[in-house]
Amino acid sequence: MNKLPAWLSDAVFYEIYPQSFQDSNGDGIGDIPGMISRLDYIKDLGCNAIWVNPWYDSPFGDAGYDVRDFKKIAPRYGTNEDAKRFFEEAHKRGMHVLIDLVPGHTSFDHAWFKESMKAEKNEYTDRYVWTGDAWEGAGEYATLRGISDRNGAAVVNFFSHQPALNYGYAHQNRPWQLAPDSEGALATREAIKDIMRFWLDLGADGFRVDMAASLIKEDDIGHPANIRLWQDFRAFLDKEYPHCAMVSEWGVPKESIAGGFHMDFMLHFGPPAYMALFRDQPFFTKEGTGDITAFLDTYSADLASTEGKGLICIPSGNHDMRRLAFGKDVRDLKICFAFLLTMPGAPFIYYGDEIGMRYLPDITSKEGGYFRTGSRTPMQWEKRTGFGFTSSATSYLPFDPSADAPTVEEQAKDKNSLLSAVKELLALRKAHKALQSFGEFAPLYAEKGKYPFVYERKAKSERIVVALNPADREVRVPVSLKGQLLFGVGEAPKDGKMAACSAAVILTEE
Repeated sequence: MNKLPAWLSDAVFYEIYPQSFQDSNGDGIGDIPGMISRLDYIKDLGCNAIWVNPWYDSPFGDAGYDVRDFKKIAPRYGTNEDAKRFFEEAHKRGMHVLIDLVPGHTSFDHAWFKESMKAEKNEYTDRYVWTGDAWEGAGEYATLRGISDRNGAAVVNFFSHQPALNYGYAHQNRPWQLAPDSEGALATREAIKDIMRFWLDLGADGFRVDMAASLIKEDDIGHPANIRLWQDFRAFLDKEYPHCAMVSEWGVPKESIAGGFHMDFMLHFGPPAYMALFRDQPFFTKEGTGDITAFLDTYSADLASTEGKGLICIPSGNHDMRRLAFGKDVRDLKICFAFLLTMPGAPFIYYGDEIGMRYLPDITSKEGGYFRTGSRTPMQWEKRTGFGFTSSATSYLPFDPSADAPTVEEQAKDKNSLLSAVKELLALRKAHKALQSFGEFAPLYAEKGKYPFVYERKAKSERIVVALNPADREVRVPVSLKGQLLFGVGEAPKDGKMAACSAAVILTEE
């Protein structure tokens, strides 16, 4: 069984997209000194942990997920010394920091790949996946061909400039497909362990792992080969860095936690559960046409399968999907956060979601973002030139042009704002163990295609009931909602009914 770091019991994460959070030098791009200057904001919000998207040296063809040097901070963000200071300043404030680990691929410009392209066999020949001939494809995987004198085609994981690192194939059907325990595949593992050591020694508390379920190619249903791979990483960490916390981009907690991860995300790809909450035919909509069981069936099974061995994390959003605020008003968003911040596991808040930053659909793609670019615009701190993000008149991405573009400064002064509601909910979570990561969870009312959704959270002698009615109509509640109202949106429940677009968090007696 994984031994979870104690701090995860009440962890709430804030996702920082470095290029969009705070610019300190006026070049229109966020940086690490800017991130440091905003740590007090994150702490005051109520978050005690941070996930930082890739900050490594990169040509930025995929916003930094195309790494050129895993041990060097991208110059536009600062230096390795700045990163060390970021860790130190976060720790001074009682906060933990996970950084993005990108073990699946590198940039085409990485020194490893340049060596791997050479016709002469060398240390890096098998660091990447190459077919045996330039004319030979790799089945379902895209490849790069004719790029060097090496006679082969290089498999890519995503964009054409992201060659896949080689962890082997679960089943070897062609001579060039290495086994996971081959010399070349094991050398890749050791290279990633070396990278992990570097950042943990510098001060990181752990990693969010990109593409965690798909490093070994053509794995069977259930990903047994990838589970064994991560068990090897877990054994290494338990021996050298037992404090290291890990959250996976996997989406199947039963598998990822068996592999040694402490946390797994509910994701926007894979089972439809997460998208059924906020985005595709969502439950949290005024129209009231969603189905909470589309989420709950998967979630309940995941919760049962992990049996307290790890955490299931439900994010407000991330850099790869439309923002939470898309198609919602402030009251809608308050109800969404009443759900997000009262569920088990460790919540993740994507920067700006706490003020309802909007998805901007019509801006030109930047750094490989395409449709995702509209969710990556700079943080809006205050109403002035540069929105407090930058002293420059321009930034690397545009700001929300609306007259009512949300800002931290305005919402901090308004007790009825979304920001104030999020802070209130996070304070409640901190004050009540029943609402934290390991509090018990049980649905009290969750009917297919019906509203509201009511559930209880329990810890020791404390019982809290959460009732959510996102629909724009009054609904009956077939369970008792008597007790002390700790947090509410809209009218409080009365006479067995919930008002339209309302939420209630209620402390009850056992």
